[in-house]
Amino acid sequence: MRTVIQRAKDASVSIEGSVNACFNGQGLVILLGIELSDTVEDVAWLVRKISNLRIFDDENGVMNRSILDIDTQTNHREGNIIVVSQFTLFASYKKGNRPSWLRAAGHEHAVPLYEAFLKEMADALGKPIGHGEFGANMQVQLTNNGPVTIIMDTKNKE
Repeated sequence: MRTVIQRAKDASVSIEGSVNACFNGQGLVILLGIELSDTVEDVAWLVRKISNLRIFDDENGVMNRSILDIDTQTNHREGNIIVVSQFTLFASYKKGNRPSWLRAAGHEHAVPLYEAFLKEMADALGKPIGHGEFGANMQVQLTNNGPVTIIMDTKNKE
């Protein structure tokens, strides 16, 4: 699994002109790509890492708080998450200029893992999380705060 995690002040994901999920205040937008070799173990590792990732400022302006800390600190008014499936994170551009997505998992493998990720992340956060729709043409808007953008890959656990 490969993710792009963006710390945001506000965000939304829309499908066919209708807002599917949104938040105002501190939160995360997570673009999630799933490949053929991914498993539920990858889901568990990512949820644990992302939910505890200390990328929010403390009272001294130091990135020392996680999404869980922000959520608790603001009595669940902030610390929201939107997850958007994105197979294009597995683009291969080795040959020519047209990307190939051969490593990206198809619906039959990716949808159950995407849904497991949504459930485990909601369980970790202790509240529902926003999300897009797997395979849909979505429009994502956000105000990246910082900017802070982090890429994680379960096959390269740095």
